[in-house]
Amino acid sequence: MGIKNFNALVTDGPGTYRIEPRFVNGISDDDILMKIYGCGICPADLRMYYGDWKPSEPRVHGHEFYGRIEAIGDKAAQRTGLAAGDFIAEEQIVPCGQCRFCLSGHYWMCQRQHIHGFAPGVAEGGMAQYIVLNNRSLVHKLPITRPDPVWAMVEPLGCAIHAVDRAGIEDNDVVVLAGLGSIGLCMLQVAKLKKPRLIIALDTLDIRLKRGLQFGADIALNPAEGDVVSRVKEITDGYGCDKYINSSGSPQAVVQGLTMLRKLGTYVEFSVFTEPASVNWSIIGDRKEVNIHVSHLSPFTYPLAIEYIASGAVDVKSIVTHVFQLGEFEAAFEVARDKEGCLKVVLEPHVY
Repeated sequence: MGIKNFNALVTDGPGTYRIEPRFVNGISDDDILMKIYGCGICPADLRMYYGDWKPSEPRVHGHEFYGRIEAIGDKAAQRTGLAAGDFIAEEQIVPCGQCRFCLSGHYWMCQRQHIHGFAPGVAEGGMAQYIVLNNRSLVHKLPITRPDPVWAMVEPLGCAIHAVDRAGIEDNDVVVLAGLGSIGLCMLQVAKLKKPRLIIALDTLDIRLKRGLQFGADIALNPAEGDVVSRVKEITDGYGCDKYINSSGSPQAVVQGLTMLRKLGTYVEFSVFTEPASVNWSIIGDRKEVNIHVSHLSPFTYPLAIEYIASGAVDVKSIVTHVFQLGEFEAAFEVARDKEGCLKVVLEPHVY
């Protein structure tokens, strides 16, 4: 392979995003050269684009990406069983393989946390036409022969599967899901597959509540328009819900969840907060003995996420509401922050 020139969306921080030429001058025997066909815009990417985060060096964002193998080293082919032309999805973390967490099998909690888009030189971002994956990259083959933007949803769906697994949903449970963004809607569908007695969806936007009902929620409630804690307790004969999963990013939703949970209930926190969430810990321990779980990334869930998308068991096609070319990134980010009109925006570095 000779020199491969390509374009990437590079940033030094908010207000400095630009398309910049880059190149790859060959790959090693351990590497995979991936041609990126789609990269989703995550809420974390929005915070970087519009917020006040200042990176230590220029970088390419994006961790929700898939593509096709353009070239693969001999050792990488032997290690992965993959070949040039295969479509693949890459997990968002590139674990070091050496820290106590990696060595104990908890790779998603790697001490070094090399996440694509946040670790230049180790885990570059997916908002580019190409990326080189190394021998620590976690690559999964996709059952496709041509591009489709829905496959940028493997990472968000994988995160949703992990969060729902953390809840330990049983068939008689009343489950409350707070936050109906793209991942929240994936969580709803995955939770539905567990066949709980009832799923109650919460959001402050009526259009998202409507979507929640379309995606399988039994009841949809707006916390901005009424006392949802009292309503959930009324539905559950005064006990409260069995499981509560929060992906809203709202500090108020934390207190709301702990209050509406029954004694010995399970709370799962998935959100990334932009401000502290304060709670009375007596609710958790002294009064209820609540089980608290948090959910980070998508360990061991990519194969199931791929299966769910391929089989249609989880509808992600309806979640990908907008697709833009890489050069249209300004419009893409503007649409992505429209909570009422958009669920998931996918950038297509290579138009096909």
